[in-house]
Amino acid sequence: MLAQQLWFSQPFEVQIRETRLPAPAPGQVLVKTLCSAVSAGSELLVYRGQLPPGIDLDATLKSLQHAPTYPLPYGYACVGRVEQLGEGVDPAWLDTLVFSFQPHASCFIATPDQLLAVPDGIEPEAAVFLANAETAVSLVHDGAPLLGERVVVLGQGVVGLLLTGLLARFPLDQLFTVDAFALRREWSISLKATAAFDATAAAQIAQMKTMLTGTDTNGADLLYEVSGQPQALNLAIDLCGFTSRIVVGSWYGEKSAPIALGGAAHRNRIRFTTSQVSSIDPILSGRWDKTRRFTAAWRAIRQLSPQQWITHRYPLAQAGELYQRLDQTPESVLQALLVY
Repeated sequence: MLAQQLWFSQPFEVQIRETRLPAPAPGQVLVKTLCSAVSAGSELLVYRGQLPPGIDLDATLKSLQHAPTYPLPYGYACVGRVEQLGEGVDPAWLDTLVFSFQPHASCFIATPDQLLAVPDGIEPEAAVFLANAETAVSLVHDGAPLLGERVVVLGQGVVGLLLTGLLARFPLDQLFTVDAFALRREWSISLKATAAFDATAAAQIAQMKTMLTGTDTNGADLLYEVSGQPQALNLAIDLCGFTSRIVVGSWYGEKSAPIALGGAAHRNRIRFTTSQVSSIDPILSGRWDKTRRFTAAWRAIRQLSPQQWITHRYPLAQAGELYQRLDQTPESVLQALLVY
């Protein structure tokens, strides 16, 4: 079968390459892609050439275990149907709707252990959010919110919205969100955040700080940084109270920023946790594994219906236009899909 594959040929340039795939070998299957989700976070780092050198794109995903050198394929949220089976593969896989952590391509060869069968009742355009939903579940686990806490989520991209939707189901005292884009803040409120603040409006940020550090409060208890902007950590620190927790869910690539760890930040005994979905916190690993976490992620997809956040759909041939839009006018895009 002739496959169209998306390649990042160099920073700010993508190509569609055609490759003839062989028939599936024993133990393999061929999947015809229906849609794939484009990440406005890590994927833009690839597009902009902001990847850190000397580290695999992903140490746990077979399809991304290679150095970040151009040209390279990327992507990690494909949904499609199994169209061909290699010898020895269970016939039940044929025509199954599956999710796979694969780069963008019209079809691909995989082994069954690289596929996750999509549960009944979940449409392809909802299933593409599985990677993001798993990340949101992992962030909740790493933050461990408590009854009556004041929680702040910095960044309301897709992961931030999924996280907000899950946190809103906890009996928190306050759930504040921060984002520079109005569309994201509107969705945040619809997910039952207590209030959403404009990251670019100093008066709004001052108002939030007053609400968190007034006479009867001592700062936020738990903060999540999922904006993709390392300088946002300074705002998180500024909103902290004594022994507050900051969970860093963003991957910054090569981006960095001066972080104010002196003064109150040092004396407040702030606890920083870097959250990474490719592993499970050892505290939980005795009871939680990837299968259980995926089950929780599918449940989150059913509860939150993230497919309603899809703002753009592009055919693979127009992928270059999509990445330009994400790079130049990110405020107009919440979630974009490539369709095949």
